[in-house]
Amino acid sequence: MAPDDFSLGSVQVSLSPEERFEEYLQSRGMRQTEQRRTLLKYVFTQHDHFDADQLIARLPAKGEEGYVSRPTVYRTLNEFVDAGLLRRFELDGRAVYEHDYGYPQHDHLYCTRCRNLIEFQSDELIELRNAVAKQHRFRVTSHRLIIHGLCQNCLKQSRPRRKQDRV
Repeated sequence: MAPDDFSLGSVQVSLSPEERFEEYLQSRGMRQTEQRRTLLKYVFTQHDHFDADQLIARLPAKGEEGYVSRPTVYRTLNEFVDAGLLRRFELDGRAVYEHDYGYPQHDHLYCTRCRNLIEFQSDELIELRNAVAKQHRFRVTSHRLIIHGLCQNCLKQSRPRRKQDRV
């Protein structure tokens, strides 16, 4: 990876998310339901960060084919996390989900105005993390870094600073 290339690569996995979830359900004596299949499809057909309300807003409404109730959405999201398919983290007091299975360790830039999350991966950051851990005789199992600020688009929308504002 070039020093200025912070894009994510991919991780080879032996099972599809559907197969991995099926294996998870079988290991717990649970059955695959139509609602679980629907949620799996909606979550894994696109790669984005979302909370439960955002997912529910994308799903068919009550009375439509493919409807999934709110409690089922929350329960199934927890199952996806337990199965290692999704990762959950707190952001501005809400639980946010992202794909975990098949995705490399990465960090985020978070725009506090538009709430956009930008993923990046940095070898230099991993080296620094490992050096600090070694210095403190600490064994790293994972980490989560979210840098808060303003994205390029929101910076452009900011009004120009006037001299009298700098006081």
